[in-house]
Amino acid sequence: MTYIALLRGINVGGKHKLPMSGLKLLLEQCGCVDVRTYIQSGNVILNSAVKDREVLEKQITAAISKRHGFAPRVLLLTSEEFEKAAAANPFPQAVENPTSVHLVFLDAPPKNPDVKSLEALRTGSEAFALKGKVFYLYTPEGIGRSKLAERSGRFLGVESGTARNWRTVTTLLGMVKALKS
Repeated sequence: MTYIALLRGINVGGKHKLPMSGLKLLLEQCGCVDVRTYIQSGNVILNSAVKDREVLEKQITAAISKRHGFAPRVLLLTSEEFEKAAAANPFPQAVENPTSVHLVFLDAPPKNPDVKSLEALRTGSEAFALKGKVFYLYTPEGIGRSKLAERSGRFLGVESGTARNWRTVTTLLGMVKALKS
């Protein structure tokens, strides 16, 4: 099965350093094949015979913890789930400005998101949409300046998620397509 592994909180600000070449080798030692990484922020395409994603997520997290001394959150998506999330992007602006649109992949769909508070955080032309386990965020002035981006997790009511900008999403889609060819 083809998975996209998104690791949260690695290689950020000099903390939790995990070279992608080392991650690739570690994943191969976990039985994954056709492992490909993209940039240093923990984006991996892989194939695995393991059908239970929770088992594989725990296996990968444990292997990283044992080797590197920290346990990043590993979120696995099937290639189909990832493709559907990309296809559902409600912001066509992503084509013109791929770093202005982020997909925040959540562990689970929010049960009671506080949409009113999220709306109150929006400034200027910012926009958002929540579709299942994906929070789509449009921040044309930059995600680093956005209070909406900074505080959205609290109002979504989810424990964790990990964001990828549209450029990363489309690059990963291309990698998946190449892997399947």
